[in-house]
Amino acid sequence: MTLSQKFVILRKQDIFYKNTFHFQMSLNQIAFIIVFIVCFSIAARQYRRLYRNIHFGKEEKIEGSEGQRWKNVLLVAFGQKKMFKRLLPAVLHFFIYFAFVITQIELIEIFVDGFTGHHRIFAPYLGGFYTFIISFIEILSVLALIATIIFLARRNLLPLMGKPISRFQKTEMNGWPKLDANLILLGELALVTGIFLMNSADIVLQDVDPAHYHKTGSFAISGFLGPLLLDAWPREALVLVERTGWWLHLITVFLFINYLPKSKHLHIFLAFPNVFFSKLQPRGEMDNMPEIMNEVKSMMGLLVEGAAEMEMTDDFPEFGAKDIFDLSWKNIMDAYSCTECGRCTDNCPANLTGKKLSPRKVLMDIRDRVEEVANNIDSQYDHFIAEDKRKTAQRLDPSNYDDQKSLFDYISREEIHACTTCNACVEACPVMINPLEPILKLRRYEILSESAGPADWTPMFNSMENSGSVWAIPDDRDAWTKQLTE
Repeated sequence: MTLSQKFVILRKQDIFYKNTFHFQMSLNQIAFIIVFIVCFSIAARQYRRLYRNIHFGKEEKIEGSEGQRWKNVLLVAFGQKKMFKRLLPAVLHFFIYFAFVITQIELIEIFVDGFTGHHRIFAPYLGGFYTFIISFIEILSVLALIATIIFLARRNLLPLMGKPISRFQKTEMNGWPKLDANLILLGELALVTGIFLMNSADIVLQDVDPAHYHKTGSFAISGFLGPLLLDAWPREALVLVERTGWWLHLITVFLFINYLPKSKHLHIFLAFPNVFFSKLQPRGEMDNMPEIMNEVKSMMGLLVEGAAEMEMTDDFPEFGAKDIFDLSWKNIMDAYSCTECGRCTDNCPANLTGKKLSPRKVLMDIRDRVEEVANNIDSQYDHFIAEDKRKTAQRLDPSNYDDQKSLFDYISREEIHACTTCNACVEACPVMINPLEPILKLRRYEILSESAGPADWTPMFNSMENSGSVWAIPDDRDAWTKQLTE
């Protein structure tokens, strides 16, 4: 075979590879756009539903310094400040969290490549900085991989070895919560695997087919793995590995976006607004009920001029919360933001002494109740319309919903009675959730609206009403002050 004939063959191969490459990228572009539209159409519907569910709750006025709120977001939500009270899990969680945040840089390029039909579109413009960014992402991905494996072992292997972490073994963590935690960790493994498959094959392809795979320099991890594992592979196999990694990472991200509304990992998004809208008032400061406060002041002759007294009607007003519609939207956002880490329950003195209360379970129960109500409303089954509104109701909505159930069907009275209102759960939460608020609202409903409560509390209430003291002492509480003036 002459030199010219060899040149013609090589030229034909080059044209074939070029046409094949552009055909593959065109198919890749079409497939990406279709998958993207389907994924985000489904996701948009789910997140609209989530927004609606949160607003099943009552309006709540958010007060306080906006500057302090942004400071909390930076320190607590972004900086993971409260996580570092337990150093080892905090460091491991930080590896996964930081890798997740930084990896979005590479994900942006994947999205741009998918829409435009290009390959590593940023590489020619960023040069050595591009190599540094991808290398940094790979190092973080390795750290995230190590943390993910350790977290899987903590949840699944330690119990088999007889050394379980107690907060992961509570009854509320059985079934779906345990599976949910494992699924998201397996998803992390898929994300990291996709990145290294894609980058490792790409590094080798840069030498095999430099016309279509731009030189990026050697990446920190795949620059070693690629030549070690894939150096002798044919071009077609390398392209298959590279595209497999690209699609594995992308599909995992798409599934992740649609999975979050059903998972405890929704806190990845909601932790930031939840921290921003958290109350700035001192922990333990309870909200007054204006109607009760003004009524008591009126009885004592202390009512401020212009303050509204309780309106006397045939219907006795309801106080506190019986169901999700009586909670605030912030209480419901708290429930959806719960990470199910169990730090609140782990620090609860009532739970530590063997009582039934678990602050984590209370939040999970609120979220489950919200989902039950949401599913029933979505069904538009008129069986759930309140009897007195069936004749006038156009459609089923929160204003006429009644399924003859309440939060007390999820959260037992024994649980809310066990709470000591010590705020240990509030202090422990890494995303500034307040489990105490809904507990107090349920307790207020039981005592003020139902005139119920533990029998042991009744003498205290009677004594407070009759003598202004928790102890049945006939003397006025301020009697001792009179001696000071004599």
